[in-house]
Amino acid sequence: MMTRPPRMKALAAVAAALLLSGAAEAAEWRGWNIHVPDYPVSLGMDQFTAEIAEKSGGRLTGKSYHSGVLGNQPDAIEQMRLGSIDFAVFNLGPMGQVVPATNVVNLPFIFKDIAHMHRVVDGPIGEQLSEAMSEKGLVALAWYDSGARSFYNSKKPIATPEDVKGMKVRVMNNDLFVDMISSMGGNATPMAFSEVYSSIKTGVVDGAENNWPSYDSTGHYEVAGYYSDTQHLIIPECFCVSKALWDGLSDEDKEIVKTAARNSADLQRKLWAERAKASRDKVLAAGVKYNEISDKAPFQKAMQPVYDKFIAANPDLEGLVKAIQATE
Repeated sequence: MMTRPPRMKALAAVAAALLLSGAAEAAEWRGWNIHVPDYPVSLGMDQFTAEIAEKSGGRLTGKSYHSGVLGNQPDAIEQMRLGSIDFAVFNLGPMGQVVPATNVVNLPFIFKDIAHMHRVVDGPIGEQLSEAMSEKGLVALAWYDSGARSFYNSKKPIATPEDVKGMKVRVMNNDLFVDMISSMGGNATPMAFSEVYSSIKTGVVDGAENNWPSYDSTGHYEVAGYYSDTQHLIIPECFCVSKALWDGLSDEDKEIVKTAARNSADLQRKLWAERAKASRDKVLAAGVKYNEISDKAPFQKAMQPVYDKFIAANPDLEGLVKAIQATE
């Protein structure tokens, strides 16, 4: 007799508990979110629930549980697949373990800039990613921003891949990102995000990479005064609903939900851009030395070994990679 692994047993128990606790309010959908209530993602999700209630005359109602109170993202993905979470905004960075096709958005320099990312995910490629996700119980209806990650360090501006040579750079714990730094001759150092400030200050690493709001809110600009706008990683987030919920909706309600999701993405993108600009203005006023990368072609060329390794491991995704690169 087959038994479920302890992790799946625990998740099933959580799902059952949540379903029981929500039985009295079966019509109210549960929304998962990792961010604090005043974050752009959270405000977008709150607009979504307000809009579906208004447009449906109160037939469709939902509540977003912010600040990760329903668990971390991997658990929340499984809860959605089990049917105990109805909608959520998930970062596609960790999604690859469940839906391998989404790993393409983790490739460095796959997007030219944020506007290019929007054009890709808002078009047929976004639909293709959503179809791949739906096979795993998740339906992506809209795409949120999570900013563009760029390099910052305590030593010098980075204008070409050669400038990274010999530099110790903190990265997220992902082989793709380790390979990204290695391909430019740098030394990648995965470590907890909470350790970055002290590690730059003491010289354990020379720098790191992240978006403007994170660079600002962590105070990293105080110890790493060079910010080079490489925008090497632009990872979108998906506004998803569970496939079980989606399949049970009428055509009319599907249209209400899809429109509300896309309107919420418009708001979130606007709020994110405003937040990023405010952080950028703040750190530049504090004296950060900033440089743009006018030509990313040398960086993209340097990434070829990373792409070759990725496609060798995922040959079925080569067409998707080329389609993104070919999108104007």
